[in-house]
Amino acid sequence: MKKTILLSVCIFLCGAALAQQFPWQDRSLSPEARADSLIAHLTLEQKAALMMNRAQGVPELGIHDYNFWSEALHGCARAGIATVFPQAIGMASSWDEDLIRQVFDVASTEHRIKYVQYRTEGGDPHYRCLHVWTPNINIFRDPRWGRGQETYGEDPYLTYRLGRAVVEGLQGEPVDGYYKLAACLKHYAVHSGPEATRHTVDITGVSYRDLMETYLYAFENIIKTTDVQQVMCAYNAVDGKPCCASPNLLQYFLREKWGFKGIVVSDCNAVADMHKVEARGLFPNDRPHAGAHALLNGTDLECGWGAPTLALAVQAGYATEADVDKSLKRVLLSRIRVGDLDPLESVSWNNVTEDMLATPESHELAVKMACESMVLLQNDGILPLAKGTKVAVMGPNAADTVCVLGNYEGTPRHAVCALEGIKARFGADVVDDPAQADVIIYIGGINPKLEAEEGDHQDAVEGFFKGDRTTIEFPRLQRAEIKALTDAGHKVVLVNMSGSAMGLAQESGECAAIMQAWYGGEGAGTAIAKILAGDYNPSGKLPVTFYASDLDLPDFECYDMAGRTYRYFKGKPLWAFGHGLSYTTFKYLKAKVRRDKLVIKLRNTGKVAGDEIVQVYVRDLDDAEGPIKALRAFRRVSVKPGRRARVTIPLDDKMFASFDKTTGELSKVTGNYELLCGGSSEDSGLISVKVSR
Repeated sequence: MKKTILLSVCIFLCGAALAQQFPWQDRSLSPEARADSLIAHLTLEQKAALMMNRAQGVPELGIHDYNFWSEALHGCARAGIATVFPQAIGMASSWDEDLIRQVFDVASTEHRIKYVQYRTEGGDPHYRCLHVWTPNINIFRDPRWGRGQETYGEDPYLTYRLGRAVVEGLQGEPVDGYYKLAACLKHYAVHSGPEATRHTVDITGVSYRDLMETYLYAFENIIKTTDVQQVMCAYNAVDGKPCCASPNLLQYFLREKWGFKGIVVSDCNAVADMHKVEARGLFPNDRPHAGAHALLNGTDLECGWGAPTLALAVQAGYATEADVDKSLKRVLLSRIRVGDLDPLESVSWNNVTEDMLATPESHELAVKMACESMVLLQNDGILPLAKGTKVAVMGPNAADTVCVLGNYEGTPRHAVCALEGIKARFGADVVDDPAQADVIIYIGGINPKLEAEEGDHQDAVEGFFKGDRTTIEFPRLQRAEIKALTDAGHKVVLVNMSGSAMGLAQESGECAAIMQAWYGGEGAGTAIAKILAGDYNPSGKLPVTFYASDLDLPDFECYDMAGRTYRYFKGKPLWAFGHGLSYTTFKYLKAKVRRDKLVIKLRNTGKVAGDEIVQVYVRDLDDAEGPIKALRAFRRVSVKPGRRARVTIPLDDKMFASFDKTTGELSKVTGNYELLCGGSSEDSGLISVKVSR
């Protein structure tokens, strides 16, 4: 009996000891104290191994394997079944921050489910952990860039506003001190193609103005207005310094000026790129030396496939163990802040179950997001289709369920292609013979396997190279097919799928209507059908300029903003940034400044209710070198037919912030300004109000 009691006491005490063996496991301590305590128990080799994306566990200290590489570009990605929302460029066309927060709240819930599965069932942690490398807030400066589909368009302000909504949706508000996920701003900085040279290019000569107003604007403003947990440094170099070893980018701007407290992670193999003489020649040809340069200049976590080399760097005298500890502390704090180093049951975010994954409700949210993402570019009145209209569906993307998923995608329970959606909505009015149809719905464009991240398989396809496009023109064979249809007297409605602007000048003259559908996610086909039928009144607005042809584009490899995007393009676009039609019409009545507020009045002059995205641009009348105009506010409003809406925009200093030559900062500069209000960036439709500040 005595032995049994002693054994029970021993088991109890041993169990308690195992539950909390070390001070760092005490959750009553501050995260900083916990991280310091853990670091004190680690060897140099263990520290280095924890600073790779494939972080090796330390079982004797209660640390499990972890992989910082997860993706959530437009839903929980590459981790099996998940809800697949429209590609990022499509979501940008919604200009809807609230809906984007909802989308990424769902994405983060689904990521938590994958994480709990890993922690309870084991397996590979890749794509199943709590650090997601989203959002991509690079500026889409040139429509030929294959990864532009991952961005929120060409405007720095729109990118900031929507990127902030993504971060807020993913991370949530802290609960019991824990974030839901750790979001990541990428790729920092001045990164926007071409893909073929991204590992080797040294981008020089970018003006300080372009740097501040365009390339760094969204990074700075999201960091200053959220507690975003990660920033990913880019492959390229800027002015002779690789981004992952740039004291200017990582220390001066990121840490000192903007106050970023989180972790800097390298793009995958960016540190390895740095030591390749044939690639750049900027560093000695040894990996530890390159790793030390990255560490000392602010990169905390290396994504790569090789063994950790920081231990070798310290042993060689390139860095000290104290340098390692400084970055490692940020890495450990980040894991603590999402609850990864604590028992599952102690973090309320882990109270998720598999029946919350890819639900009917999340599918409906994907359909709603797809509806808001689609942009009606032109319409001669044929849309919405009259009841009883017989349609034929043609085109290479009509039955393609892969095309609608974009890149960095998840696996939906079911993806609705355009043909399926149209058949489900129009039923017997869909026939196979174009000759018997009143209207031909042509589902064309390109696909996300051709315009994509760097790859070799695109090179054999006309119009593509290494994932980028060599032309923005509509595919030659599809162009000929549409021309043949219209020459034969058919009415054609073109639904274009692409992740970027396309040169559709010829199609604009031939088609009765054109809709930009992007890569619309698992609900794309349903959304297309709802818009064609008039069940949903389109409200999407372009987040990029649609140029008329390749002749409008500057050199792809030039990063100067002159001649690029609506802010600097002096030609006539085919469709302007911010353009998008509705099945109703809106008339902007007047705009007035009252007590530091801009008051805009508009009326729905059509016959159906609709949503309008009111846009406000600022033009600095005293600045001949700056942007022609710059977006500084927008509001989505719902207006019933015949009714008016009033939109009030605060006029704070940030509204008038522009480049100050004397300080090199973006700040309010005393002078004369013009406020331009309307439904797109096109001057002809904008109401002007002049103010002095």
